[in-house]
Amino acid sequence: MLASLFRTPGGPEVLELAEVPVPLPGPGEVLVRVLAAGVQPADAAIRGGWTPPGAEIALPAVPGNEFAGVVEQLGAGSYGWEKGDEVLGFRLLGGHAQYVAVPGDQLVPKPAGMGWAEAGSLSASGQTAHVALSELGVGAGDTLLLHGASGGVGTVAVQLARAWGATVIGVAGERNHDYLQGLGAVPVAYGPGLADRVRAAAPDGVTAVLDAAGHGSLEASLDLGAAPDRIGTIVDYPAAVRLGLRSLRGPRTAARLTELTDLWQTGALHLEIAATLPLSQAPEAHRQVEAGHVRGKLVLTPWATD
Repeated sequence: MLASLFRTPGGPEVLELAEVPVPLPGPGEVLVRVLAAGVQPADAAIRGGWTPPGAEIALPAVPGNEFAGVVEQLGAGSYGWEKGDEVLGFRLLGGHAQYVAVPGDQLVPKPAGMGWAEAGSLSASGQTAHVALSELGVGAGDTLLLHGASGGVGTVAVQLARAWGATVIGVAGERNHDYLQGLGAVPVAYGPGLADRVRAAAPDGVTAVLDAAGHGSLEASLDLGAAPDRIGTIVDYPAAVRLGLRSLRGPRTAARLTELTDLWQTGALHLEIAATLPLSQAPEAHRQVEAGHVRGKLVLTPWATD
């Protein structure tokens, strides 16, 4: 099979398209033919040399922590799935390939009406947003300040926070302001004077802050009304430690992913796909993700040709 892998950490240029053996599903695992796989900032960070807490990265490594596809083969004891089932799921690595072997309890059924690109882009951003908002206790009556509101995590976080009863002040580039208004957020622009613009949009202050952008967002959020234990980040963990704020992490689960697919099926969750790219263009996808300003998600289609 083809996979996008790196043999040594570095920039996007270290990614190469290579032939590797198709993985064999072990006990309790399922082999999935991958039809779409989202590209996350975490994928780029791992390629650059970051190791998630508690993980081990063996080289060569294949990035990709979310995917959607069709069940091809069952390992021993992989109950609940059949060959031909359409699924979406998650694992730490391996998604940017034509096949992935994954524990059966890290898969959920793909809704019949959901496109492959949407299915392949949901798990990482959706579950990250769900965990972060839950950890911050966002709910009815809150005013949430959300940095990076038009990205993959931000798109889902806006909609979840609104569904849970919060007002959302979404920070994003001006070209994405109409998009954020369509999701139900009050948009404000990045740049000098951000705090004043937030105060104008939320004169009673904000009660929670989620940083999905980095680049000094936490520092800019300190004097806007939220208590320190309700200000957190999913990207700038060193700043959170330095400032005594929240580093937001949590386990991904099939139950959480099912809740998100259920929301999508009711029409309460929109997923924005910036572009789909063939696996050979994984380096370009990493470049765009690292540069920021991607609206929604970039998705790799491993069986596509250039």
